Amino acid sequence: MPTTISILLPTRGRPEQAKRFLRSLVEKSADISRIEVVLYVDEDDPASHAIQSNEIAITRIIGPRLSMGSLNTACYQRSSGDIILPLNDDMIIRTPDWDRRIIEIHEGFPDRIYLAYPNDLHTGELLCSTPILSRTTCEALTQPFPKAYQGGFIDYHVMDIFKRLQVLGEDRVVYLGDTVIEHLHYQYGKSEVDATYEQRGPLNVGDEVFVSLRRYRQESSKRLLAHIQNKPLPALPSIPSIAHLPISNVLAVADFISEFLLDAALPLNWRTYCFEVLSRRYFLKKYKYPQPTWQYKLLKTLAPILKYPFQFIQKFK
Repeated sequence: MPTTISILLPTRGRPEQAKRFLRSLVEKSADISRIEVVLYVDEDDPASHAIQSNEIAITRIIGPRLSMGSLNTACYQRSSGDIILPLNDDMIIRTPDWDRRIIEIHEGFPDRIYLAYPNDLHTGELLCSTPILSRTTCEALTQPFPKAYQGGFIDYHVMDIFKRLQVLGEDRVVYLGDTVIEHLHYQYGKSEVDATYEQRGPLNVGDEVFVSLRRYRQESSKRLLAHIQNKPLPALPSIPSIAHLPISNVLAVADFISEFLLDAALPLNWRTYCFEVLSRRYFLKKYKYPQPTWQYKLLKTLAPILKYPFQFIQKFK
């Protein structure tokens, strides 16, 4: 049987953007017959209910508004492809025959355990903003897109599992720098702010979930390792309750240090990246929004100096 691809595409309030993505999919795919799109649209978004394409096999789910993790999970559960690719409606495929390249990667791993990701023309190699997983990998993880993630950080979650797998001795991460699926996010200056962006807020959410699920991701990486080694898969713990981040600056930074910067189960460059991202977002949420404070202005002045050591370390594998 030929290898097939399932694209998971939740969308809200953006029928034209979703159609733009579908057009790029038809134009840039080598074999559209091997690709399906699982579309999730909200019940209260009738303008998106009519999204369709004569060239693409589309499975449409119409349901209540859910967390981003739940949306991707719902799409995944209705999908049938060998390769699972969660995407956003503000993306567009730029590289011809992109699907052929992804199938080559998939077939290059006999055990089908890998994380591949394309170039989004923003984060580049640093983060898998568009994770590409096999169905085998998703089944081994059991919950590849945890429902606890309300908005962002699913990409960090998946990347973190595979970074932990690297430390366990198996490097299964493949960055496809020459395969472009561009993210046309307003924060990158590539689109206008719309109602969907506004509802999510300038920094989205997910930090506290990412921190709370650290140990769960460690066990997930061990489960992938067992699959690679053809050993019985260890049971995964339940998803833990999500703890709020500390109100105290000192306690919050101390948490980020202990949970990430000192976590020897992660490569040093990824540890420092997570620490820098979480710390920066914590202080931005606290001091920049809704109105910048003097603390934010001070941190902005010091930011180039504070970021330098982390940026230096991140250059190393």
